[in-house]
Amino acid sequence: MKQLLNFIPLIFFFVFLTMYDVFVGVQALMIAATACFLLILILYRKLDKVELISYLMVMVFGGFTLYMRDPNIIKWKVTIVNFLFALALLISQFIFKKNLLQTMLGKEIRLEITIWNKLNLLWIFFFILCGACSLGATYYTSDDFFWIFKVFILPGASLLLSLISGIYIYKNMNKNTNNK
Repeated sequence: MKQLLNFIPLIFFFVFLTMYDVFVGVQALMIAATACFLLILILYRKLDKVELISYLMVMVFGGFTLYMRDPNIIKWKVTIVNFLFALALLISQFIFKKNLLQTMLGKEIRLEITIWNKLNLLWIFFFILCGACSLGATYYTSDDFFWIFKVFILPGASLLLSLISGIYIYKNMNKNTNNK
């Protein structure tokens, strides 16, 4: 349910973008993101850091897009968010020696540290790839393709990788669970 709520603003954005223009779409995105943000707070009484960061990025980049009247600013949000997620996972694993995926999911899921590290590297690669593709789509494709890419292709790719990660986790859950 929570993940579905996070996709609703994208749907509103896409509908208003296709009916009007990018600036009306951004306004719809910001309003829907705020409504979903508040609904998640009310229903779950807590917010993940990823959700908070995503919401703040929508508000900052959406606000600048509307103020500057430049649609490329909202396009950059996708790129920056993906690179920030990759950077956070990378720094936590290799500098702080702490696996963020394990930190977020390790209370419910017991896996060997090597499995957590492989998953972490997979997601780092995924976020870098998505950021690079988003950057390319921003400057080398039509606006119509970019919005389809942002609203449908990237979330679909994330869902697919989540399913693949879930299968990988499930296959490795019954092995030795030395989690330290």
